[in-house]
Amino acid sequence: MRLRQVVLAGWTAALMLFPQLALAAEATVYKTPQCGCCKEYVDYLRQNGFTVKAVDLDDLSPIKRKLGVPQALEGCHTTVIDGYAIEGHVPAASIKRLLSERPAIKGISLPGMPAGSPGMGGKKTEPFEIYAITEGPPKVYAKE
Repeated sequence: MRLRQVVLAGWTAALMLFPQLALAAEATVYKTPQCGCCKEYVDYLRQNGFTVKAVDLDDLSPIKRKLGVPQALEGCHTTVIDGYAIEGHVPAASIKRLLSERPAIKGISLPGMPAGSPGMGGKKTEPFEIYAITEGPPKVYAKE
């Protein structure tokens, strides 16, 4: 019994010191096989503590529709983590915030393929607007 308490206390302390250990949920990235930035995004998620499974599809439209991603918020690829849709090149900080807060939304999106975003080349020229994916009109979830 004492050993169990010590082990539990150790894990609790480790999670407090290293919150990335709590990211036990698997990220599934749906991408097209020929896209290089999608592969870079998969690597980026892994570098930020996520366990990632990449699934190549020739057509991402069915998965985007199934998850309720509006066409205006579509990005290059679609990731699913704990039931949330993560659309496009969303920075890890916004994903971690989403998983921590657990809002009643379908997910979050960084539409398009903005230069300087995770997995994309180029230079970031302005803060990224991350949108909440909901039934209603798009609303800004975060700015990074």
